Amino acid sequence: MKVIDAHIHPFLDPENNIAAYGAPNTTEELFAELRRAGITEACGSVIRKTEAETFDVIVKLNDDALKIRDRYPDFYIPGVLVHGLFPAESCRELERLYALGVRWIGELVPYLMKTGTYDSPGMMEIYALAQDLDMPVNLHLWPSKLAELEVAVKNFPRLKLVIAHPGDFGEAPERFRFVAEHDNVFLDLSGTGLFRWNMLRYAIGVCGSERLLFGSDFPICSAGMNLQGVLAETLSEEESANILYRNFERIIGNL
Repeated sequence: MKVIDAHIHPFLDPENNIAAYGAPNTTEELFAELRRAGITEACGSVIRKTEAETFDVIVKLNDDALKIRDRYPDFYIPGVLVHGLFPAESCRELERLYALGVRWIGELVPYLMKTGTYDSPGMMEIYALAQDLDMPVNLHLWPSKLAELEVAVKNFPRLKLVIAHPGDFGEAPERFRFVAEHDNVFLDLSGTGLFRWNMLRYAIGVCGSERLLFGSDFPICSAGMNLQGVLAETLSEEESANILYRNFERIIGNL
């Protein structure tokens, strides 16, 4: 069974290992665990808890993602970072990475990387180029609000925005409605949410299975538990295929 995990955080350097309990300790161990859990391909950015005072930090993390792709070309799909306080540098970086075959931006995590709000003038410049390049952008919202995405959604109707994490009780229904109201917005199922009974069926009822992507947020969260959370739901074959791989392939361009 094909399963594409749209939301992981691999690493080369130990300082970029964000596993909650310290393991896996290497990229090889990380991908071995994903495969053991049933994941056949995975996508995501290399992140770390740092305030990027210069853009060199972003470039280094993106270069790590490329190195990981080169080592695991049949498994890892690189996600890359941009920085709203460095829009010109970010746009040059996207053009560089696009030329190297990268097609996915994010997950972006402002509260870790101190990249500013999603509705900043700098991010508007970055969204414009991402739209032109047809590169989806995966966005962590907490503590950001959905209101920050409204400007991007309205001004860049061809930009594919992927909200990371359903969230829990108060957040999730609001996010499902937001996805349903905007044709260019999707949601990945990583992190909080799938352990709540009937959440996935509820989400499908609001926004449809065509708007949801499987994700785990590994190694912070359990890839196996999140995958079983999808498999345990009563889904049709089409709904399962949409969520587990088809939607990701469709919005990234079926690399």
